[in-house]
Amino acid sequence: MHSSATTPSAHRALTGTYKGVLKISVMLAATYLVAMALTAWLPAADYRSLFGFSNRTAVWVVAELHLMFAAFVLGVPIFAFITEIIGVATKQRRYDELAREFTKLLAMAYTLTAVLGCVLLVLFIVLYPKLTGYLSGLFKPTWLLYIVLIFGEVVVATLYWFSWDLLQGRRKKWHLLLGGLVNLWGTALLFVADAWVTFMMSPNGIDDANRLTSLWAAINNHTWMPINIHRLLANVAFGGAIVAAYAAYRFLDAKTDEERARFDWMGYVGSFIAIAAFIPLPFAGYWLGREIYQFSEQMGVSMMGGSFAWLWILQAMLIGSLFLASNFYLWLGMGRIPGGERYTRFQIGMMIVLTLGFIVWATPRSIMATGMEMARMGGSHHPFLGLFGVMAAKNTAVNLMILTTFFSFMLYRRGNRIPVVRWAGAGKAVQALAIAAAAAVVLGYGVYSYFVPSITRIGFSVYQVAAVLGAMAVFVAIDIALLRGAREIGAIRWGQIPARAQYALFFLAVAFTWLMGLMGYIRSGIRQYWHVYGRIADESANAYTMKHGDATIIVSVIVVIFFLLVSVVFALAARHDRVREATLAA
Repeated sequence: MHSSATTPSAHRALTGTYKGVLKISVMLAATYLVAMALTAWLPAADYRSLFGFSNRTAVWVVAELHLMFAAFVLGVPIFAFITEIIGVATKQRRYDELAREFTKLLAMAYTLTAVLGCVLLVLFIVLYPKLTGYLSGLFKPTWLLYIVLIFGEVVVATLYWFSWDLLQGRRKKWHLLLGGLVNLWGTALLFVADAWVTFMMSPNGIDDANRLTSLWAAINNHTWMPINIHRLLANVAFGGAIVAAYAAYRFLDAKTDEERARFDWMGYVGSFIAIAAFIPLPFAGYWLGREIYQFSEQMGVSMMGGSFAWLWILQAMLIGSLFLASNFYLWLGMGRIPGGERYTRFQIGMMIVLTLGFIVWATPRSIMATGMEMARMGGSHHPFLGLFGVMAAKNTAVNLMILTTFFSFMLYRRGNRIPVVRWAGAGKAVQALAIAAAAAVVLGYGVYSYFVPSITRIGFSVYQVAAVLGAMAVFVAIDIALLRGAREIGAIRWGQIPARAQYALFFLAVAFTWLMGLMGYIRSGIRQYWHVYGRIADESANAYTMKHGDATIIVSVIVVIFFLLVSVVFALAARHDRVREATLAA
């Protein structure tokens, strides 16, 4: 998926598509041949090890890397497509160029995703032959569908990239159609793969002998749709963060003001997409958590209150850091907006809310203490701080942090604009009232949660989420009308942002990636010693819950490997730009 010339060419588009299909065909054929050869050569067994290494760790590392690249190549086309539509609607060429810049990053990433997927399939067949045989037999029609979708994705994605110059002007609608198909095929791939994963968590559609009774019931299990939505949002957020990191790298490497302005804008758009998709992500997480509890209360308790409870403290620290870093980037960005200084007075208050929310969210319910310390406290819970370790406090904290970050984005949006509509004062008052009312509802239910039974308390999070989403909807609806025809104080000075803002974008990318790895471990780990929860036990030597320290080290190694590979993608994309510019100059 690399374009070496700049003149529109149908031949180049078709040639690129042919090469893409040929590449994936060779990969799938090689995967099949290698897997069959190893299966025939190795002695029959239910489980095998890889040169003495843990089979679980080998599959874990490759699977997580594959999922990270898959998240990138499924997430980026979504906002590239939206950006391209904005370009058509506004007739601004810069949006089309930005969409092209986003899509360019997919070229090498597609290849890496496919290679890692092939390696993962070989590992499953060789290391877990019995389990893989059972699942492939159970979901055989979906495997065939998955292969069809892979080829469909390759065809439309390569055509989408190579036909960018060709399908301009009156032909642009056909390019938008290709962009829509890329996202349609990609989402279908995600949903099919999620069916296999979620079946292992919340099996359905099988009888007592584990025989299939309904394929649709096996697919549409308790956690299938929640994970679909959760991963879709996470993919967009993750893709935005990686794109923003690429823009930060190009900004720091830029030699001219024009380049800095270009990549400053790209970094802002990437970070905006990442945070915009990240804000509703906890809500999707609540839905997934509730479905897990409904399927198996024991699994839910193991996830939140058992051995995995301390990993949620790590998650809280990561997410709290993401909120702080995103607001830090926005506040630094205010410096390049004429008129942005009007809103600096809000920053201290927002920082206080974010910091207090971070502290509450990262406070554990139980603390590690000696017997003497527990005796003095009257138990394992601190008499005061323990109050902030329960979900009532944490739900309240995260909703207020989300509301604060949303408000920060809205202030940034109106930084250089002054409303001129006659009802501007009343509109701002209603917006302030909406934010205040949502905060009051969140705080009110948070406090009230301490005085009701747990079964009642669980439902309060729905009201808190509804209040926050409602306030956001009201604020945005008013803001759109409020700023229509607004007077601009001055143009945004793209490129004139402190270099340290780019390191905030790097941090966002690393934190998002580490968070994905951690949550992937938790989601898989809560099955404990089951391949398919409650139905098919893991009888291998690795059927145990590893120490948190060991697990986090493996996650960290995966993150390092991922960014080493991503740095190659970044370097190739930068090289592509230099070659293209040299060709244009010649």
